[in-house]
Amino acid sequence: MIFNYKYFLTTIFLFLAEVSIATFFKDIFWLRAYFGDVLVVILIYTFMLTFLEIKNKMLLNIGIFLFACVIEFAQYFHFAEWLGLKDNKIAMIVLGNSFSWIDILCYAMGSFCIFTFHKILK
Repeated sequence: MIFNYKYFLTTIFLFLAEVSIATFFKDIFWLRAYFGDVLVVILIYTFMLTFLEIKNKMLLNIGIFLFACVIEFAQYFHFAEWLGLKDNKIAMIVLGNSFSWIDILCYAMGSFCIFTFHKILK
């Protein structure tokens, strides 16, 4: 296990951006509905790389995209409510409560941004 300060600082920045979108910019629909979903994939990616040294970053990127899709499909079945979290506001925000194909497209865009970023660095 490692600790990568660059990815840690990036994770903190992205987390603060997500919190800002959810609180201060919640009235800007496209920002909250779409851009937040693009950023969350990147946030999870940088969080993972903060603590893990992963050689195959493409595989990590695909895994995170698939994880986001699983969470999205779980929303279709109201997974958070099944877990008894309906009254837990934070859990409902994190896990979501409604399925959307557009969200999956946003996750794909976030994964594409990660892919593009790594191609540019090489």
